[in-house]
Amino acid sequence: MLAPARSLALAALALALLAAAPAGAAERWLPKPTTAAWQWQLQGKVDTSVAAGVYEVDGFETPRRTVAKLHRQGRKVICYLDIGAWESYRPDQAEFPPSLLGKVYFGYPDERWLDIRRIDLLAPILRQRFDLCARKGFDAVEPDNLAGYENETGFPLTAADQLRFNRWVAREVRRRGMAVALKNDPAQVRQLVGDFDFAVVEECFAYDECEAFSPFVAAGKAVFVAEYEQRPEQFCPLARELGFSAIKKGYDLFAQPWQPCARESAAESFRSRG
Repeated sequence: MLAPARSLALAALALALLAAAPAGAAERWLPKPTTAAWQWQLQGKVDTSVAAGVYEVDGFETPRRTVAKLHRQGRKVICYLDIGAWESYRPDQAEFPPSLLGKVYFGYPDERWLDIRRIDLLAPILRQRFDLCARKGFDAVEPDNLAGYENETGFPLTAADQLRFNRWVAREVRRRGMAVALKNDPAQVRQLVGDFDFAVVEECFAYDECEAFSPFVAAGKAVFVAEYEQRPEQFCPLARELGFSAIKKGYDLFAQPWQPCARESAAESFRSRG
């Protein structure tokens, strides 16, 4: 039998460890592979009537009440954040030191690549963004632009730099009790599949990159795909074969167009969400 003093000390230690654990970690959403439809809307008022069990919406623009409404409807909600590039229209844009801003993101004149090597300077800003998602009740975070090393950023980023940054992002999101998505970055999937809970991918069927994300399904993790150019009949057969959830969207990511591989009822889609 333990001495009373030692018992009290162990009890105090257990309580301290419990207090230090990430809030909500035990309930963290871990989406399983599914071919059921998802929805991705980053512009306009969120249309909560789309028959999808998983929604991805903008972390800054979407109010907490919309996240709560989607939850009442049985949906899971992903918080979109751009963490690899600076956006001039975000409320925290002035907090980024000028030395971190690189070349303009091609096709997006209001965005510039970030120097992801400087986690020391980015951490306070990005942690505030992750906290924002957590406060609003999101189930997960999709951190965008996790493959800057493959682009002309204005910084000599390496694959090792990207792995270090991506893993730091994943840890920070998970500490807040949310799931975290790997966005694109097919070349590093095998190295990162253990660090991320699911994947969000753009146009992998169009560019013949989808099989690179199969390790997620093999690990029991979902892959959500959006195609912009191909028609559903072009990519849906392979999406079903791979076990991916795939939809056709417009580049501007309004609520519509939205074309899933199968127009399942909302109830069926919700049951498949993982």
